[in-house]
Amino acid sequence: MSSLSRELVFLILQFLEEEKFKESVHKLEKESGFYFNMKYFEEKVLAGEWDEVEKYLAGFTKVDDNRYSMKIFFEIRKQKYLEALDRQDKAKGVEILVSDLKVFSTFNEELYKEITQLLTLNDFRDNEQLSKYGDTKTARGIMLVELKKLIEANPLFRDKLAFPTLKSSRLRTLINQSLNWQHQLCKNPRPNPDIKTLFTDHTCSPTNGPLAPAPVNLPVAAVAKPAAYTPLGAHGPFPATGAAANTSALASWMANTSASSSVQASVVTASSIPIPQNQVPVVKRPRTPPTALGIVDYQNPDHELIKRLRPAQSVEEVTYPASRQQASWSLEYLPRTVAFSLHLGSTVMSMDFHPSHHTLLLVGSVNGEITLWELISRERLFSKPFKIWDMAACSLQFQDASISVTRVAWSPDGNFVGAAFNKHLIHLYAYNGPNDLRQHLEIDAHVGGVNDLAFAHPNKQLCVVTCGDDKLIKVWDLKGRRLFNFEGHEAPVYNICPHHKENIQFIFSTAIDGKIKAWLYDNMGSRVDYNAPGRWCTTMLYSTDGSRLFSCGTSKDGDSYLVEWNESEGSIKRSFVGFRNKSAGVVQFDTTQNHFLAAGDDGQIKFWDMENINVLASTDADGGLQTLPRLRFNREGNLLAVSTADNGFKILANAAGLRSLRAVETHSFEATRSPMESAAIKVSGASSIANASPVNCKVERNSPVNGVDPMNRSIEKPRTVDDVIDKTKPWQLAEIVDPSECRLVTLPESADTSSKVVRLLYTNSGVGMLALGANGIQKLWKWPRNEQNPSGKATANVVPQHWQPNSGLLMTNDVSGVNLEEAVPCIALSKNDSYVMSATGGKVSLFNMMTFKVMTTFMSPPPASTFLAFHPQDNNIIAIGMEDSTIHIYNVRVDEVKSKLKGHQKRVTGLAFSTILNILVSSGADAQLCIWSIDTWEKRKSVAIQIPAGKSPTGDTRVQFHSDQTRLLVIHETQLAMYDASKMERIRQWVPQDAISAPISYAAYSCNSQLIYATFCDGNIGVFDADSLRLRCRIAPSVYNGSQTVYPLVVATHPLDPNQLALGLTDGSVKVIEPTESEGKWGTSPPVDNGVLNGRTTSSSNTSNHTPDQMQR
Repeated sequence: MSSLSRELVFLILQFLEEEKFKESVHKLEKESGFYFNMKYFEEKVLAGEWDEVEKYLAGFTKVDDNRYSMKIFFEIRKQKYLEALDRQDKAKGVEILVSDLKVFSTFNEELYKEITQLLTLNDFRDNEQLSKYGDTKTARGIMLVELKKLIEANPLFRDKLAFPTLKSSRLRTLINQSLNWQHQLCKNPRPNPDIKTLFTDHTCSPTNGPLAPAPVNLPVAAVAKPAAYTPLGAHGPFPATGAAANTSALASWMANTSASSSVQASVVTASSIPIPQNQVPVVKRPRTPPTALGIVDYQNPDHELIKRLRPAQSVEEVTYPASRQQASWSLEYLPRTVAFSLHLGSTVMSMDFHPSHHTLLLVGSVNGEITLWELISRERLFSKPFKIWDMAACSLQFQDASISVTRVAWSPDGNFVGAAFNKHLIHLYAYNGPNDLRQHLEIDAHVGGVNDLAFAHPNKQLCVVTCGDDKLIKVWDLKGRRLFNFEGHEAPVYNICPHHKENIQFIFSTAIDGKIKAWLYDNMGSRVDYNAPGRWCTTMLYSTDGSRLFSCGTSKDGDSYLVEWNESEGSIKRSFVGFRNKSAGVVQFDTTQNHFLAAGDDGQIKFWDMENINVLASTDADGGLQTLPRLRFNREGNLLAVSTADNGFKILANAAGLRSLRAVETHSFEATRSPMESAAIKVSGASSIANASPVNCKVERNSPVNGVDPMNRSIEKPRTVDDVIDKTKPWQLAEIVDPSECRLVTLPESADTSSKVVRLLYTNSGVGMLALGANGIQKLWKWPRNEQNPSGKATANVVPQHWQPNSGLLMTNDVSGVNLEEAVPCIALSKNDSYVMSATGGKVSLFNMMTFKVMTTFMSPPPASTFLAFHPQDNNIIAIGMEDSTIHIYNVRVDEVKSKLKGHQKRVTGLAFSTILNILVSSGADAQLCIWSIDTWEKRKSVAIQIPAGKSPTGDTRVQFHSDQTRLLVIHETQLAMYDASKMERIRQWVPQDAISAPISYAAYSCNSQLIYATFCDGNIGVFDADSLRLRCRIAPSVYNGSQTVYPLVVATHPLDPNQLALGLTDGSVKVIEPTESEGKWGTSPPVDNGVLNGRTTSSSNTSNHTPDQMQR
C-alpha cells in the first residue's frame, strides 16, 4: 500500500474516533495493522479481557513472528493461567495449559514442565519465583509494564505506536477543499450551491447568466484559484509503489537491517505532501528481546529479562533502558583531564587525528596555515602556510582574498591530507611520514567558499568529496578529475557526510537552510529531503562503527540541537538536552567509542551517553576555551583536542591517553636521521613513526611549555632525565625475567591440567575475560568495580571473580562423538558481549552470556567448524571456516548458509574482515591466504605465505587486520609477516631466532595496533613494534610460570589498554600481565636500522631479524 493510502487510513481512523464509532475504530486499527492503540490495549489488559487482547494483537503480529511476539503472547497466556489457578479453577487452568501454553513447550520444555507443576500446588505462590505475586490487579499492572516494553522493542510495531499529529476533522477539510475546487471548475458556478452528494463530482446547473463563484456552504480552508491546481494525473493521488522507484535503492540501504517487518518504513522523500517535523513519529530504538519464557519478577517490573528465545531471529543485541548495564562504561572512559596546551598564534578552525597513529594531530587555522603535531613530543612536525600552487589557474578576485582553513581531514588510510579553504580551493597532500608531506593536488573546486571536505570510497576508489557556497556537492578523484556534480540544494551546502551501508555508498549533505539531502553516486538527484532541527547550520556524523547517525546544529536564533536519527524513516529517534539557551555561533560536536557524544558549548565540553538524553558530564578544561570550542577525538577515544580562546588548543586525556603521551620514545634518534635513512622505513606509503607508540606512555598533567615563541615552527618539548639518558645511551632490548618487574594476576579457578586453554577473549567492554578449554567448556571472569578498581576494567591489580549464573550452568560445547585431541576449537563474541558462539569439534552453540543457556545450535558435523567470525556490519551474518577447507557464510536469522566459499586445500584456521577494503581474508593449514569480496563472496586472489627455508608449511595460519583495516598481520609458527592487503604484497617478515627461536604459538595486535604480542612454544613472550616488526621487549617464562613444560597457547589483548595482555596456558590457567605502573609500557621502540643492512640481518642480536620486503615505496 502506498504512503498516501496509508495516510488515508489514518484520516478515516480520526473520523471514526470523532464520530464515536469506537468498535469500528479498533477494528480498522486491527485490520489495517497501521496503528496500535496502546491505550485501548491497556484497557483490555487491565480488564482481563484476554480474548479481545489476543484478537487485537493478531492484527499486528502472530505468536511465531519473532521472539518479541512470542514473549508477548506467553506473558498474556501465563497471566491468564495464573488467574485461573488463583480462582482455584483447575479445569480452566488445564484448558489454558493445553490449548494456549503448549505451543511454547517446543522452545522451553523445562519451563513448560515447571508451569504444569503449578497445578499440583494449593497456592502457586508456594513456588519461589511466584512468591511475590500479589493480587490480580497488581499482577496485571506489572505485566502491562512488561508488555509495553516488549511491544516498543518489537520491530513489527516500530512505526505503529504513534498516531500522526492531525488538525481536527482533517478528512472533512480535505473533502471541503475538493468540493471548492470542483465548484471553481464549474462552467456556470452558482452562489451558495447546495451540495447533496459526495458520490459524484459537483457541477452547477446552467443559469440565465454567469455568476461569480461562491464557496461551498461547508467550513473550508483557503481555496486556491483554478490555475493553481495541477491536474490530478500529475500527482496521482494514491501512486503505485513503483512510482517511487528512484528512492527504492536509498530506502534499502537506509532500512534497519535487523528489522523484519513486512511493512518496512521507507525514506521520507520530497513528495507533494510534505510531512511537518512535528508529525514525524518518534520511534524508539529497537531493544533487546527476551531469551527465555521466564516468569516475571512481580516485585520489580523492570527486572532483567533473559534474552534470546529461538534461533531463527536476529542476534543483534540491544537493551531495555530500565535494565541497561552501565557497569561496562564509566566517566573514566571520557578524556577530561588536561594533559597540556599548545599555542598556534592563529584561531583553530578544524582538527583531525591520524586514523592509525593516534597521537598525530592535524590542525587548520584561520590564517590558512596547516600544521601537524606529534602530541607525545609536542613537536610541530611541519607547517604549511597557505599559498596558491598554480596562480595562473585562479581568479584575480581570489588572489587578493584573505584565506582561512574551513576543514582539514585525513584519508581513511592515513596516506593523504585534505584541506578546504574559504575561497574556491582545496589542497591535497601526500603523507609519507612525519618529515615527508608533499603537495599532491590543488583544485579550484567551488565558486565562493569550500565549506567541507571528506574522503570516500565510491566504487572502491579513494575520492574527495567537497561542498561549497555555490550550493553544489562535487566528487573528485585523486588526479583532480570531477566524477560527480550533485545539484539540488537551494542554499550554500554546509556539511557532507559520506558513508556506506553494506555495499551501498552514499553522501548525506546539509545546507544552511536546514535541508538534509542524501545522494547516491549517480546522476539521479537527491533521494532524501527533510529538515534538520533548527533549520540552519547542521553537521552530521556517524558513530565510530557506522551504525548510528547523529546531527548537531544551531538555529539562527541561537538554539542548539543534538539528535540521533532513525535512518529508515527520516525521523528523530532521540533529542539530547543540556545546551545553554542561546549561542552566538554554531555548536560543534564529535562521537567516540560507539558510546559517547561531545559538544562544545558555553566555554565547556559537554558529554552525553548515546542512550541518555541528559548531559553525562562536562568540563571547562581548566578554563580558556572558546565560547563554542571546536573539538575532535582520536580514533581510540582516549584523547580529545579542543580549541582555546588564545589561538591554540588543549589536549584532554583519560588514563590510557595520559599513558600514551609519556614522552620517553627515541625522538632524538628520528630527529637526527638523514632524509635517505628516513625514506628507508616507509611502508606502503603509510606513515611509519617507529619511535612514537601512541598509547605506551604517560605525561605530566599541565606540563608547561616554557620560553617558546608562539610563532615558532617547532615547539620544544619539556626535557626530562629520561630524554637525556635516551640520547646518550645505546638502545637495549627490555627483558622482563622476574615477576617483580611487572604486574601479574592469575585468574581464580582457571588451573585445570586436564584441559589446556585453547582460545581466549577479552569482552569488548574490557571488564571480563572468556576462556575456551580443550574440553569444550567456557569460563567467564569479571572484574569488580570497587575503590581499588573504580573503572571496573580488567587489571592485574585486582583478582577478578569467576562468574557463573545462579543456575550454576556451564557453557559447554557439544562434544558428543568428538575426539577432543583432534578437535579444533573456535569462538566468537558479539560486539555487545551478549552472545558467544563457539564449537569444539561438534555443533556450533550460541550461548547467552547472562544465563549461559544454549539458545540454539547449528552446523552439525561433518565437516566440523574450525573458525568463527561475525560480519562487522551485521551480527546475523557469520563466516564459518570448516574442517573440509570451505567457508560457510551463514545467516543466523533465517538459519541458512547463504554462500559456500572454496579456495583452500586444508582446514580454515583464520578469518578477518576489512570494511575499508570490503574483503574477507581467510587463512588455512595449507599456508594459503585467500581474499574474498564481501559484496559477492567471490574469490579475488590467493597467496601462499613464504615459508623460511628448511621449514615445513604445516600448522595453523592466522590473520588479523591492523586498525587501519589495510595492513594485515599473518601469524604462522615459522614467522610473523605484514601484508598490504589492498595488493596482498608482503611488506615485512620476522622469523624466530637467537634468544627467541622456538615456534610461534600465537600472536595478536594491541588494541591500538602499535604493538604485537607473540607467544612461543618455549614459554617466551615477545613484544614487537608493529610498524617495524622489531622486538622491543622479551618476557621470560620465569615471570609467570615455574614449569619448563608449560607455555602459552594463546594470547589476548585488552580492547582499551594497549599494554595489557592475557595468556592462556597449557596447564589450563589464565594470567593477566601488565607493565609496572612506573614504567607504563613494554620497553621502547628499537632504532629502525638496528642490525639491518640492505634488508638482511648483519647482527646476531636477538632484537630483530626482520626482512623489509619493500624498503622504499
